[in-house]
Amino acid sequence: MRARLVVAVAVTVSALLHLRMWFNGVRDQSVGPAFMMNAIGGLVIAVLLLTWRHWLPLLLAVGFGLSTLGAFTIATTVGLFGVHDHWTGGYVWGAAISEAVAILVGLYAAKREGYLSREPWQHGAPLRGVHQH
Repeated sequence: MRARLVVAVAVTVSALLHLRMWFNGVRDQSVGPAFMMNAIGGLVIAVLLLTWRHWLPLLLAVGFGLSTLGAFTIATTVGLFGVHDHWTGGYVWGAAISEAVAILVGLYAAKREGYLSREPWQHGAPLRGVHQH
């Protein structure tokens, strides 16, 4: 459960940083709606991580981290919807680090909780010690 808490904090940090950047003027750019969706989505994912012990919130958190970090990487290289950004500033690094934490710790939590196991599943939980021939 501690890993889920770390992931929830990571996506919350990213969500709040995206909200802050949205209020600081990103809302007037072509990517403005995406920043608001990141803020809302990150907060919803954080709540799900803490209230629903299922593999889906972990998948959402890892996907959130990959998509937001990936979009920023594209924006800093070839540009995204006409926006060209740089790896500078506290908001940028704070979001990037929190997204990397969401990805790595989210995968760790999924592995630890048995969701990445090769064992057979029944009703959303791995069957421990069952061998299928």
